[in-house]
Amino acid sequence: MNDAAALAAAIAQGRTTARKVMEASLSACDAQADLGAVVYFDRDLGLARADAADAEAALGPFHGVPFLAKDLGGTAKGLPATAGSTALRAKLGISVSDNDLFAAFGAAGLLAFGVTATPPFGLALHSAPEGLPEARNPWNSALTPGGSSGGAAAAVAAGIVAIAHATDAAGSIRVPAACCGLVGLKPSRGATPGGPDFGNQLMGLASELVLARSIRDVRTTFDAVHLPLAAPPLNAPFRIALALPERCDAAQLSAARAAARALQDAGCVVNEVPAPDDLGREAHEIARVILSVSLGEWMDAMGVPDDALPPLAAAVARQGRATPAARLFAVSRQMASLSDRAKRLFTSADAVLMPVLSTAPPKIGADDMNLSDVDAHFAKMESCAPNAALANVAGLPALALPFGMSDNLPLGLQLMGAPGADKTLLHLGAMIEARAPALTFPGPIAGLPT
Repeated sequence: MNDAAALAAAIAQGRTTARKVMEASLSACDAQADLGAVVYFDRDLGLARADAADAEAALGPFHGVPFLAKDLGGTAKGLPATAGSTALRAKLGISVSDNDLFAAFGAAGLLAFGVTATPPFGLALHSAPEGLPEARNPWNSALTPGGSSGGAAAAVAAGIVAIAHATDAAGSIRVPAACCGLVGLKPSRGATPGGPDFGNQLMGLASELVLARSIRDVRTTFDAVHLPLAAPPLNAPFRIALALPERCDAAQLSAARAAARALQDAGCVVNEVPAPDDLGREAHEIARVILSVSLGEWMDAMGVPDDALPPLAAAVARQGRATPAARLFAVSRQMASLSDRAKRLFTSADAVLMPVLSTAPPKIGADDMNLSDVDAHFAKMESCAPNAALANVAGLPALALPFGMSDNLPLGLQLMGAPGADKTLLHLGAMIEARAPALTFPGPIAGLPT
């Protein structure tokens, strides 16, 4: 299997070195600059970390594997984190320490050396950092790799790295995974470290982990970094609820049905159920309020005026500041209620299987941060990724993975589970992966011996 685990094995077996692999990733950053996936990398930092890895015994499962941080979320020592924003780029410097998650990534052997593209403040399902080129999908450069972890997805699908950091507050791991044929887990609320400042948690909406080419890479990462969390038992036969939103196109629905058949072949019990569209739309509105209030407070705390922001971000921030405290409190209460109602999806099912996207990935430039129609923008996001925010608002784990191709593009699906069921989803994902059509990625993994 061509993935980060294979790369780590090659280093451990002496078939290559961490330095040679890092040199290959650095060269790929240069050679694939037009992809727009990587917005910053530090050659000296990467090589120094690789040399240190070669000089010590392997300490983690990904010892010596190059790694990219998303420009939003947990901070990595030696790298900037500016949320795709020109204003923050001018205000913030290089991070002086790892946050708890990146410390755990480092203990697993991952070597952070650069930063991937994200839209300003993660407010879109594309990845066009302010003032920089928009990230492109390696499968078709006319299309987006998704967002807001689109730069990470493009880098992994193109082979610049085998694995990259990603975050998800309303689908931002799962949408890029679906756009680029990757595997991504949005963990249960509280399952992964967020300290020491917990600045990107968004009242519990946001989770962080990785995007990768295989279930085993995501499972290995989760095992290496997760916090103790009560989890339902792994009891076979697993019960799968197949939920198919009507607004998804034929290709997306076909992929979900094919994955359901694969699970049936693996011994699971599959029943089709109505899609949780009402819960999904309610979750989307809750997420919108929280994201808006968060952005307004964040910009005020940073001393960033509206005229220093893209028009759309400024409009979102204004809406956030105008939200009364009583409204935000009501939303927090609604969030708790929805979380309880969402648990009922798993009364007679261990996981809900559904598409991630409604259609193929949008074209580059389809979203415009220079517009200020907030209603239209958020409606477009919800239409692109139906019910994605449900997992975030309810604190559920959700695993995205590919199943098949259509028009030379990978098709993605997702499994949602009850809180704490992350390992159940990874187990089910491995069943699907073992029966899915093989993907030939647009580029080999940099530095992986052939």
